[in-house]
Amino acid sequence: MAELLLLGTGAALTDGSREPTMLALRGASSTIVIDCGGNAVRQLQRLSVPLDSIERVILTHEHQDHTSGFPLLVEMLWLAGRREPLPIHGPARAIDIMRRVWGQWDTSDWEGLPELQWHAVPLEEGARIVTGADFELTAAPGRHGQTPVIGVRARDVHGGGVVVYGSDGSPSLEIQALARGADILVHEATGLYPVHSSAEQAAEVARAAGVKRLILVHLSPLENDLAEQQAAAARIFGGPVFLGEDLERFEF
Repeated sequence: MAELLLLGTGAALTDGSREPTMLALRGASSTIVIDCGGNAVRQLQRLSVPLDSIERVILTHEHQDHTSGFPLLVEMLWLAGRREPLPIHGPARAIDIMRRVWGQWDTSDWEGLPELQWHAVPLEEGARIVTGADFELTAAPGRHGQTPVIGVRARDVHGGGVVVYGSDGSPSLEIQALARGADILVHEATGLYPVHSSAEQAAEVARAAGVKRLILVHLSPLENDLAEQQAAAARIFGGPVFLGEDLERFEF
């Protein structure tokens, strides 16, 4: 059975108890990292995930709280002995920005530095990302103001379980369709702010999509009563609602 690992569950600014929202998917032989606004390697180490199991990285959009840890991730993987290429997937604009960010450093004397393989994901429903060793990965565009963003659907090719991550954004019919019938929907609950979603809105998406479990992330404890958010979402969804906590694991 595959696992969803919550490497971070916070909004861009929290009370210090959470890393920015970032996830990992752990399969029978591989790990997928989704977003890395903080130190993803440190969180993976805390969860005893072998770094050489990382198959690829997905960046859902360009914002700093989802990408600023990417250069550190590459450096730490290289220092840990990675030499095989590292595929990176995401919207074209996010990929372009991170290529330019990475290009600021002179790494010409970093012997054995892995080749970074950049792959733009189309902003269309049902967009194929890749089928890897453990997961079939597809995407759909979300709504995050003028920022191109994708949600990610991962199906365990061995057991058939499905987890969907909606990333940042206001409620989206495209993300709702992506999440249809999923075992887990990971949805942001920043609050009633522009281009974001409240816990109630996340619950409405989960209910309409017919998912089994809802996990709220991108949480802002400085601004919201998290227990109240969870209760409000549970009243609407009707199924299990979890407040995401850093380093939690969920089987699917």
